[in-house]
Parts: sequence; C-alpha cells; structure tokens
Amino acid sequence: MKILVTGGGGFLGKAICKQLVARHHEVRAFNRGDYPELKALGVEQHLGDLRNLDLVAAAAEGCDAIVHTAAKAGAWGSLTEYYEINVRGTDNVLAACEIHRIPRLVYTSSPSVVHSGQDLNGVNESVPYATHFLAPYPQTKARAEQRVIAANSAQLATVALRPHLIWGPGDPHLLPRILDRAGKGRLRHIGDTPKKIDTVYVDNAAEAHVLALEKLEIGSAIAGKAYFITQGEPVNQDAMINALLKAAGLPAETRRISVDFARFAGTWMERVWRLLRLKSEPPLTRFIVEQLSTAHWFNIAAARRDLGYAPRVSTNEGLARVGEQLARQRMQRRKG
Repeated sequence: MKILVTGGGGFLGKAICKQLVARHHEVRAFNRGDYPELKALGVEQHLGDLRNLDLVAAAAEGCDAIVHTAAKAGAWGSLTEYYEINVRGTDNVLAACEIHRIPRLVYTSSPSVVHSGQDLNGVNESVPYATHFLAPYPQTKARAEQRVIAANSAQLATVALRPHLIWGPGDPHLLPRILDRAGKGRLRHIGDTPKKIDTVYVDNAAEAHVLALEKLEIGSAIAGKAYFITQGEPVNQDAMINALLKAAGLPAETRRISVDFARFAGTWMERVWRLLRLKSEPPLTRFIVEQLSTAHWFNIAAARRDLGYAPRVSTNEGLARVGEQLARQRMQRRKG
C-alpha cells in the first residue's frame, strides 16, 4: 500500500515509518520539518501544518491509507492551539480521506481520554470517556478520537489506538522530563503508596499501528473501535521511574510528597503562570499530579485478540536498550 504517516518525523511516527518500509509498503510522511532519517529510509516527505487543509490533502493524494500520529502533546498550553492542531487537524485528515476516497485511517489516540482523576485498574475499552479534563491535551485528543470513530462508514474504515506512556531510545518526552527534574533536584514521588501504571515501548506501539493498518478494511472487525496498547505488564510507577533513572546512570529517587501538597503546588503554579502569561510549562500542574498519583493500567485482551498484538520487546529489554543508548551519549560527551 501507499501510506501517509502524519508526524512521520516524530518519535512514534518514525518507528512506524521504519516498520512500514520493512514490510515493503510505499511510505510518505507529512511533517513540519525535513528529517534525514526518513530520507535515508526512502520515505517521501511533505512539509506542512495540520491546520492547512490544502497541504494535508496534497500530501494524501494517491494514498491507500493514512496513519495519523501528528498531534500537539504536553501538559500545559493554550486550549485554542491544542484544539486547532489536535481536533481541527484531525478534521483535515478526515477531509483528505473523503476528498481522495482513501478507505483506511489509523488514528493515534491516548488512554488519557478516559482518565477522570480516579484510579484505572485493569479497565478495558468499555470504560467511558472522561467528563472533565485538567489539561487541553487529553481533552482535545478525546474530541478528535470521537470524530475518528464517528467517521467510520461504508466509505472509510477507521480505528483508534491508545498507546500509553511511550518510551524507548530517542524518547523526546517522558525520559527527558524525568532526567531534567532529577538533575535539578525537583523529582519526587507523589502519594504514600506507589500506584500501578502501564507503559509501552516505542517499537511495540509502532507494531500495533502496523498490525491495525494491515487488518483494517471497511466493515472489518476492528473498524470503528478503539484499543489500548501497552506492554501488557503493569509496574509500580516508582519502580518504572527509578528503572529509567538507573538506565541513565542516576541514583533511585526515594523522596515523597503528599498528594494534597502536590495538588496545592500544581494549582498555585498554574495560577502564577497564567497571571504572568509565562510561555514555559510550570514545574508542576494538576494534570501531572493526577497522572503521578493515580493508577492507570489497562486490559489489552482486545488488542491481542483483534489485532494479533503481542509486545515483542519486554520492559527489561527495552530498559537495557535505553541504558545502552544513554551510555553511548555519555561516552560521546566525554570525548567531545
């Protein structure tokens, strides 16, 4: 198939492109910038912004399917910007499918669309969408996912995947946040009791997208559905954070703060940042506190059954790969 990957230069998008090329698909990427790694893979690159329908439609012309991974991520920012990119951008992808009669769309969503602030212990896809959100990211991802699922029809088969806390070598999101806070002495565990969470290694998340794409047909069993994608082996949040610190050659974090204090600090920082109109992200937000103080792990039986998904890279193997990459980076810095 000829496949367009939006956000093909991103952490997940790049891994998806690599796997699609390895399976001999013809791959095109829609990015905001040019990526030498994609060029080396033979991926055709189209530059543009999701908010521009003309550019999205031009990139999609002649394609048999779209994998829509591009989004604005983060824990802080303007609702308007998140909405324009995550919701209106997805509307443009759906419009491109309609304009060019593209019959398959795989959408990258997030488990945060169902997180209402309470523990999520082993829930499956029957859990409802959250009714309130503490940040624009999960709010707009929920709206976009609902649009994608609603667009499933006799002309377009859609499926939404919800990979949780993607990590691995080259991770630009989760690991840098942890290491930055640890380096500044700002990292703390929140709450008296460690909570259980799910994560997913980047290559496993990418393979789930490839499996979904190759099984997706109009009227197929997966069309119009959403699926949680994880390692399938929940871990205590403290243990995962400390495992990543160990992979980076740093000591484990043992200090804790109460949930009440963390919520107070997050609320206060949000108010200060809004009052001063600071563009940076606060050190702590209510959304981050919610994520670090609640359980969120998921039943992936549906993905195993319907997609044939089985995480190939275990958490321990993934951590070893991260450790090797970080060790090489430390060695290069010493030589430099």
